[in-house]
Amino acid sequence: MGSEETREYVLRTTKLTKIYGKHKAVNAVDMHVRKGDIYGFIGKNGAGKSTFMKMVAGLASPDEGEIELFGSHDVEKQRMRVGSLIETPGLYNEMTAAENLEVLRRAYGITDKGIVEQMLVLMGLEDTGKKKVGKFSMGMKQRLGIAAALLRSPDFLILDEPINGLDPQGIRQIRELLVRLNREKNITMMISSHILGELSKIATAYGVIRDGELVEEFDTAELDRRCRRCRKLVVDNVEKAVNVLEEELHMKEFDVPDPSVIRIFERLDDISEINHRLLSAGVEINESYLVGQDLESYFMELTGDDQTSRSGQTL
Repeated sequence: MGSEETREYVLRTTKLTKIYGKHKAVNAVDMHVRKGDIYGFIGKNGAGKSTFMKMVAGLASPDEGEIELFGSHDVEKQRMRVGSLIETPGLYNEMTAAENLEVLRRAYGITDKGIVEQMLVLMGLEDTGKKKVGKFSMGMKQRLGIAAALLRSPDFLILDEPINGLDPQGIRQIRELLVRLNREKNITMMISSHILGELSKIATAYGVIRDGELVEEFDTAELDRRCRRCRKLVVDNVEKAVNVLEEELHMKEFDVPDPSVIRIFERLDDISEINHRLLSAGVEINESYLVGQDLESYFMELTGDDQTSRSGQTL
């Protein structure tokens, strides 16, 4: 999760578990979400994402383990600082968008009556007027659900598949909104999505869940390191090889992770020229191969889902 150990946790769970019958939908999850992060929660359908989020939001009770919010184990009190949209929005179909938010405003005890109109404008729903929510598109319902989650000005926002049902323009609008809220309002977020390209545009940290178990947590810098493609050369004389790369080929994007290995990050399709120059200089090449992979392939490997949607590449 990077080196910023002094940053406080907004969410930390310890061995968090949810059991349905004999099935552990969430199995002993230790999660760490730091203040200010946009935490991308990744896993294929049925992996346990929604169940985990429900426990954090107070919509389901853990069978085992602990939840800590904002450094406190008094999670009921701290949940006042949490907004969530998990699975389908809980909306009244016979009411308008404004009426739905007004019901929530009163239920939350929010005295600022203008907050309803502010949320409608924020989510691009200010012109829905008297149209009943039951006649909204799925994308409009998603935006209204996000508005409801933001109504109490939360410090931590939990969103389960927030771009579900949105067209490309709507996806871009939501993405820009979430980044703005994160940067300007310092709202920490946990966002689940199976559209990996979408998450990769905004997430600063990731957690990967598979079959109810959190298999990895890492930040974007670590992800870039893992996925960056390079040519790995195992040679008999690294010093001489480095001199060839710098002086003859004028290359800069390479490193030497150990005394016999060079990783080259540029001119990956020019290996014949590189090999020729090295061999001409008397450098023996024992191994030469490409390593690294694209983002989607890496996530599919972690989640165990070879059928993950590739539509995210165009987002």
